[in-house]
Amino acid sequence: MENLWDPTKADGLDELDKLVYMTNLIGADTSLVVWGGGNTSIKIIEKDFMGNEAPAMWIKGSGSDMKSMHRAQFPRLNHDNIMPLFDREDMSDEDMVAYLERCLMDGESPRPSIETLLHAFLPFMSVAHSHADAVVSLTNNHDSSSVLADVYGDKIAVVDYYRPGFKLSKLVGLAVKEAPALDGVVLMNHGLFTWGSDTKEAYDKHISLVNKAEEYIAKGRKSVFGSVLPSKNGDEHRRKLASDIGPYIRGLVSERQGMVLKYDASESVLTFLSSEEGKRLSAIGPATPDHLIHTKRRPLWVDPVDVNDLEDIKGLIDDAMDQYVTDYTSWYEKHTSGEHPMLDPYPRVILMPGVGMWTTGRDAHAARIVSDIYHHTINVMGGAQAISQYSSLTPQDVYDAEYWPLELYKLTMAPPEKELARKVALVTGAASGIGKAIAERLASEGAHVVVTDIAGNAAESVAADIVTANGFDRAIGLSLDVSDPNSVAAAFEQTRLQYGGIDIIVSNAGIAPVGAIDKLELSDWQRSLDINTTGHFLVAAKAIQILKEQNRGGSLVFIGTKNVPAPGAEFGAYSVSKAAEVQLARVLALETGANGIRVNVVNPDAIFEGSQLWSTELREERAAAHGVTVDGLEAFYHDRTLLKRQVRAQDVAETVLFLASERSSRTTGAMIPVDGGVKEAFPR
Repeated sequence: MENLWDPTKADGLDELDKLVYMTNLIGADTSLVVWGGGNTSIKIIEKDFMGNEAPAMWIKGSGSDMKSMHRAQFPRLNHDNIMPLFDREDMSDEDMVAYLERCLMDGESPRPSIETLLHAFLPFMSVAHSHADAVVSLTNNHDSSSVLADVYGDKIAVVDYYRPGFKLSKLVGLAVKEAPALDGVVLMNHGLFTWGSDTKEAYDKHISLVNKAEEYIAKGRKSVFGSVLPSKNGDEHRRKLASDIGPYIRGLVSERQGMVLKYDASESVLTFLSSEEGKRLSAIGPATPDHLIHTKRRPLWVDPVDVNDLEDIKGLIDDAMDQYVTDYTSWYEKHTSGEHPMLDPYPRVILMPGVGMWTTGRDAHAARIVSDIYHHTINVMGGAQAISQYSSLTPQDVYDAEYWPLELYKLTMAPPEKELARKVALVTGAASGIGKAIAERLASEGAHVVVTDIAGNAAESVAADIVTANGFDRAIGLSLDVSDPNSVAAAFEQTRLQYGGIDIIVSNAGIAPVGAIDKLELSDWQRSLDINTTGHFLVAAKAIQILKEQNRGGSLVFIGTKNVPAPGAEFGAYSVSKAAEVQLARVLALETGANGIRVNVVNPDAIFEGSQLWSTELREERAAAHGVTVDGLEAFYHDRTLLKRQVRAQDVAETVLFLASERSSRTTGAMIPVDGGVKEAFPR
């Protein structure tokens, strides 16, 4: 491991910024910390709110991610007020948290790390803690005592596994008090602590001790997972299989709460899954409590007998999932005191040799964290196997970590989820106009959005803006020609691979050729039918297949037009093809209601803002048809309505949101106008 400390960047910084710099360096190295794990601190003299000098300890805030932390995420505590706790014999987690809150020197600070006492009890200016894969490999094996002695001699103290809290903090403090010349402390099944007279020394020691672990593992490395069995799947077949299976898995793991999936077929994952030892090792348990919080105690392993028999694979998944839930429930009942209700019993990691790994989470970010952490777990298992045999926490320790009251408390403190949280939406024609407004509105309410458009680059740009506004992996942009079956199939395959499935489909893409029926070119008529009717059929058919696979219901919203109930002269190709689209939606409502799938229609009119539909040719034709100037066309459409108000793309998006959400959970087969009140379009 390379020491990345750069004096040109660190020199001249104040002590807090040096702490931020060290924290970011450690957090950026994926072999050192899992997401949200690890912590760092400094102790310096500063002025309190009264202007008096006081010993302050700055420490990482709870739940912050080290690679991206900044100054405001480090709470400041009065170190003198903390130290009397060292003389106590015991202290509950709840009392410790309450006490530390009273030690904060700034009332608006984030909650300090749960390992604050451990940092406080170490009598050094700077402390660094990580869950380095290499160090955890040394602790998580059958010969850990002799291995740690071989690697570090008497330069580190080794402390047995205890859940973070007062007891562990005091044990570490006592170990260092008895041997102040140590370079660090290794916590069994947990990680490494180092320290120094400044942040650079703490960091240097950390990298040095991790390097020793890596070098030791490298010397003993062998075929750590046994022989690798040959795979029967090529990349293309594997991708197709994963795409087909994803929605079925997503439906099963979403039984209690909706989940988004991430698929991973990286070389390291496939090698582990294809190895002789992979299945046995995966069942042993998590590497550390920090891994467990995200991955649960073990993954679901599914051995497909015939990778070409999709129905057989689904049956195997179904049986394996039932057994997983049964085993989890039995494990919970065996170890629980009854104080805490059972959490979601479904797996966070699903492993299938020859195919890959799926991880689950409440959103794409959470699923990515689980994936990253299981990569860490594979690394730890490999390191442990290189020198001995991998081992994990005891079943009771695993339970105590997963049902740790402080972690459960964090769940209660999480902000309420948005209306479309845990949902995946696909919007066609979403690079501009109505489609763009819909995509942005659904994303703002928590949905993951697949932005599709025949203009693929523009779709990617819209998706990038949604990600910037709403967070990691909240959207992807795809090129999609709704009239091309292969293009539709490819877009839905990518959606299944990206998120595991879909919940909401907004079928919006359309064109508007103009001309009287007796003068219209057959190619224009056919093109209108291809996009405005057949395009909706192709998209809906693929979407419904996925929704049925998931067996969790869903919502299709078709963007129709005012021209369905009130067609326009010399606008026949558009009016006829859109009327067929609406009839398609009605038939689908009849066919899918028993599956919990809702199908509804929104009929907008005269949405000019950002629209690609209103071409120069269309504007000129419609202006001539209505006897107004091109410049006066928009005003004409607004003035003819009962409300005399401009209808915007955002207005359509609000109605789509209503139909996509649970607010309309008892509505299907409906057609809602968003036209400002065009009396000719009233149902009759």
